[in-house]
Amino acid sequence: MGARSKARKRALDVLYEADIRECDMTTVAQEHGARRRSDDGAAVHPYTDELVLGVFQHQERIDELLSTYSHGWTLSRMPALDRNILRISTFELLWGDEVPGAVVLAEAVTLAKELSTDESPAFINGLLARIKDVRPTLDLTD
Repeated sequence: MGARSKARKRALDVLYEADIRECDMTTVAQEHGARRRSDDGAAVHPYTDELVLGVFQHQERIDELLSTYSHGWTLSRMPALDRNILRISTFELLWGDEVPGAVVLAEAVTLAKELSTDESPAFINGLLARIKDVRPTLDLTD
C-alpha cells in the first residue's frame, strides 16, 4: 500500500471516529497524531492532515453536494464509513489538484471493498463519478 493510500486510510479513521463520537474532527486528528507518535515515534503523514483539514474546511459544501447527487439516500442514512469515504474523495476531486480523478475513485472503491458493505463500492463509485462529471459546473467558493 502506497503512502497516500495509507494517509487516506488514516484520514478515514479520524473522520469515522469523529462522526461516530459526534465530536470535532480536528480534535480527533490531534488525538490520533499524539497516539501515533507515542506508539511508534512516527509522525502522521502530511497528506492525512491535509485531507482531514480539507474535509473540515469544506464539510458543509461537501455534504450539500453528496446530498444533492445521492439519489434516494440522505447522509444520515448512509453507513458512517461510506459517508466519510465520500467526504474524503469529494474533497480530493473538487479541491485537490494533486491526484487525478480516476485515482480518487479507484482509491475510494478500494477502501469501500476492504472496509464496508458489499453494495458500498458500486454506490460510492457511482456517486463520485457523478460529482466528477459535474465538477466543471460547480461553484466551489465557500
